[in-house]
Amino acid sequence: MIGIINYGSGNIQAVANIYKRVGISYKIVNTKNDFDEVEKLILPGVGAFDATMKVLNNSGLRDALDYHVLEIQKPVLGICVGMQIMSNGSEEGLEAGLGWIKGKVKKFDISKLVQKPFLPHMGWNTINSISNSALFQNIDNVLGFYFVHSFYYETEKQESILAQTQYGDLFTSAVNDRHIFGVQFHPEKSHINGINLLTNFAEL
Repeated sequence: MIGIINYGSGNIQAVANIYKRVGISYKIVNTKNDFDEVEKLILPGVGAFDATMKVLNNSGLRDALDYHVLEIQKPVLGICVGMQIMSNGSEEGLEAGLGWIKGKVKKFDISKLVQKPFLPHMGWNTINSISNSALFQNIDNVLGFYFVHSFYYETEKQESILAQTQYGDLFTSAVNDRHIFGVQFHPEKSHINGINLLTNFAEL
């Protein structure tokens, strides 16, 4: 069963609707006890890095989340800011991130962007999957995914990069370290590619 973490940030219902549509069981994780009932976790996120971390830290779910991800090692997928907070921190603010995958979130260099408005990077963009991950099985890389963001995740280790996307420069659009996955784009807004990716995660 997939657990969609309801800590106060992110469109959890859009993700839930996809799993309902494809017949994959899910549960909205509202309490610490709910973690015990699920095998995999979705960590959504919308908005600024600091605000998201403060909401998570104040939700009462942070300790249980760390325990189930780091100690029990349940697979987890972070979406958008849900991926960014897996880092050590962000240029967007002062709060410490979860520190699950070493790296820092940085703002796009607008001097390298040619299409106005420069930020946010918003709309459909292609991806370049640089590993043969099961997460990207049956994905049309040319169609790509839907993005809305002004910051990107710069990982410390090349092997943590799962996919890249071009916007000014190449930036990391998906990360992976062991059982921990993150995507910068919004699968819940990415039609068939998003459906396939969320299905792939459930089947890992």
